[in-house]
Amino acid sequence: MDLDDDACYRAIQTRDARFDGRLFVAVKTTGIYCRPICPARTPRRENVLFFSTATAAQGAGFRPCLRCRPETSPDLAAWRGTSNTVSRALALIESGALDAADVEALADRLGVGERQLRRLFRQHLGASPVAVAQTRRVLLAKQLIHDTQLSMAQVALAAGFGSVRRFNETFQQLFDRPPIALRRSRTMQAVSTGGGAVSVTLAYRPPYDWSAMLAFLAARAIPGVEVVSGDRYARTIAIGDGKGTLMIEPTANARVKATVRFPHLRALPTIIARVRRVFDLAADPVAIGAHLAQDPTLAPLVAARPGLRVPGAWDGFELAVRAVLGQQITVAAATGLAGKLVRAHGEALPSPDGAMPGLTHVFPAPGTLAAADVAALGMPGARAAALRSLAAAVVADPLIFGPRRSLDEAIARLQSLAGVGEWTAQYIAMRELREPDAFPASDIGLLRAMADGAGTRPSPAQLLARAESWRPWRAYAALHLWAADARNAIIDKETTDARRAA
Repeated sequence: MDLDDDACYRAIQTRDARFDGRLFVAVKTTGIYCRPICPARTPRRENVLFFSTATAAQGAGFRPCLRCRPETSPDLAAWRGTSNTVSRALALIESGALDAADVEALADRLGVGERQLRRLFRQHLGASPVAVAQTRRVLLAKQLIHDTQLSMAQVALAAGFGSVRRFNETFQQLFDRPPIALRRSRTMQAVSTGGGAVSVTLAYRPPYDWSAMLAFLAARAIPGVEVVSGDRYARTIAIGDGKGTLMIEPTANARVKATVRFPHLRALPTIIARVRRVFDLAADPVAIGAHLAQDPTLAPLVAARPGLRVPGAWDGFELAVRAVLGQQITVAAATGLAGKLVRAHGEALPSPDGAMPGLTHVFPAPGTLAAADVAALGMPGARAAALRSLAAAVVADPLIFGPRRSLDEAIARLQSLAGVGEWTAQYIAMRELREPDAFPASDIGLLRAMADGAGTRPSPAQLLARAESWRPWRAYAALHLWAADARNAIIDKETTDARRAA
């Protein structure tokens, strides 16, 4: 916690929304922990404790408030910049790393000792890795109880509990009541939309530049797999042997709604984790912007787009294929080529399921592309060979796009893949590995955006040196520079058109 207790108490006295997700207040007399914006009467100073995470409060024996519902607060990545190991571990836990393995296996994947990982979790989150995983399950289950009409058995399955009995025991122990008792008629919402769809809302820390996020995704949307229409993004998804669709749209009160149509409820935690990743919902744009705005070049860009996020990727293999296809051709040409690849080798959805029109196929699996004749789609032989080699590497190591011990190690591993150079590796690290400090310094758009008044661009080495002060948020700096470069290109075109008209 970077705030003292007096500052925390002032935050809850004023119900300051800026601290929502950054701290949780536990009341010793009631055994309940709340968000700083809780509408309940402010407790006395001597009766409260402050925690930086919901997991820490729950681990100390406090239960979630039923009024302010801590499970709906923004899930901020406040530890980023202080412990990248914890950030990477949390990404793995969200994707289910502790569902079928133990903390030792998690530590091995991160290249640290089990004791060291536990120490880092205690230092930065105030709880153990297992407690973090358990708290996420409990809070997701609580949200599904309040916000959907799923049965209790379905909620238990969707939240990742191993059995309904374990689910009931956990809620009885934590809330001193069965889970069904939390479902009050006044809190029911008609968000289970029928047709097998389940909707959940996910909070974020405002501001959020939704138009910039959609513009980025729309320009790269793969025909048949992704659709951007109005203020909605939709795509097909495949997890295990299941196939379905997902639609994301903004709602009121700094939230997005995710509508999931998928045959297996057990996949819901994985789907939610990926939605958070794609839309960068854990970012703290105020803290990131304040850091980047110290640079005189970035300051006006941050002021112009304070809610800019780094778009994530739904799947590492899909992103890598898309990046390889895009080498030495335009974004639009790469998108068209990806559409051909999907139509030729992607698996068609069995039937329309009520999602947005235009979703027809799931992206081809690595095993499918490893054996496919992708050169027949009209691409250079070297690029086709690189795609097949990439697919074969993912078949051999399905965790190849998982977090590594460090950004440098991740880049080195990615560059060992056929067709993946420095730029592509940094791009994958930025969008799939969610490395906030990834930075493709050789990108022409970044170099163009950093040109001086005479139009002289820096070299990649010079840009890297300049970007040292942007750490650990160089990926966000890259998005601001790309946005500025795109805006300048529009202005240049408008100026040229005006001159021609004159």
